[in-house]
Amino acid sequence: MDSQSSCVVVTGFGPFRQHLVNSSWEAVKELSKLGLGRDMEVELRILQLPVDYRELVVHVGMDPTAKAIFLEQCGKNWGYRDADIRGFHPERGVCLPDGPEVIASGVSMRAVSRRAVVEGVEVAFSRDAGRYVCDYTYYLSLHHGNGCAALVHVPPLSPSLPASLLGKALQVIIQEMLEETEKARSQRLVHRKLSLCDSRQGEPTGRLLL
Repeated sequence: MDSQSSCVVVTGFGPFRQHLVNSSWEAVKELSKLGLGRDMEVELRILQLPVDYRELVVHVGMDPTAKAIFLEQCGKNWGYRDADIRGFHPERGVCLPDGPEVIASGVSMRAVSRRAVVEGVEVAFSRDAGRYVCDYTYYLSLHHGNGCAALVHVPPLSPSLPASLLGKALQVIIQEMLEETEKARSQRLVHRKLSLCDSRQGEPTGRLLL
């Protein structure tokens, strides 16, 4: 694919409720076999999405200057001045005109970076994802996914950082992210139960005490 060719990502959904076969995904798979026609120089990519509001989306991007893997805590709404591979950049350099300035991931990247130990590569915490396509994508995922997204910046490939090592690092990092997400959900459930107990204790019993 040259830099002027287009790419279309088509998604379908997986099983849900009593529907063990989701026709949306079956249709997308058939489209993948057919393509978009010989006259269209378009790269077609397909992806199945789970029917889950809280599914964690992990984006992986490259930081050309990095020597470590960086776990990005937040996405920024403004400052997108650099053009993409087709010369486009967002109007006024903004993701969402009325969106918040910063959206943080619901995953504690600092906690994950402390626990994700991979021999041969450093895993670090970051709060500045760089204001390019990675950061832009991350912000929109955080916005639409209610904070259930992550961005991992990896360094360029090198003899000391081959793809196999970066892949292993991603495995360890994502495992830690999932554990952190589950821990956060458990804590929210406990807080909810405590709040419910407190509210019930404050309710009138219906008896008059003399």
